[in-house]
Amino acid sequence: MSRRKRVFDKPVSKDSRYDSELVAHLISKIMVGGKKSLAERIVYAAIDALNENSDAVDPLELVTRAIENAKPRVEVKARRVGGATYQVPLEVVPARSEAMALRWIVNFARSRKGTPMHRALANELRDASTNQGNAIRKRDDVHKQAQANRAFAHFRW
Repeated sequence: MSRRKRVFDKPVSKDSRYDSELVAHLISKIMVGGKKSLAERIVYAAIDALNENSDAVDPLELVTRAIENAKPRVEVKARRVGGATYQVPLEVVPARSEAMALRWIVNFARSRKGTPMHRALANELRDASTNQGNAIRKRDDVHKQAQANRAFAHFRW
């Protein structure tokens, strides 16, 4: 019998300026200590800085492209079989892959010391939208790890 309880989907909120669920998720990832208005200012300033020197018509085009590029397709999970632990490659659920991409982008933006957060976030999103940067490297590492452990794929269930 499963130890976990049933997971109920929460109603998805959208942000006020762009009416986008993706931006709302990004704001929630940026938010620290319940300071949502500060997180909104950071994200909106980053989107504005991102679109200053680009020819994109839609302001969210680069943000969505960056997150799509940073999403992992497969990951490894530890499975215990007969006393041994195997790293088993599994496909990632779309909601989890989006959450992982957002987490990587925000964490690498936070680790850029010496620059304001909105500028660091804009740089990280710009890098990810052009398939470069730390979040893309992290995605590639996860894919390489899954590729290296594909011999244990028969352990998935």
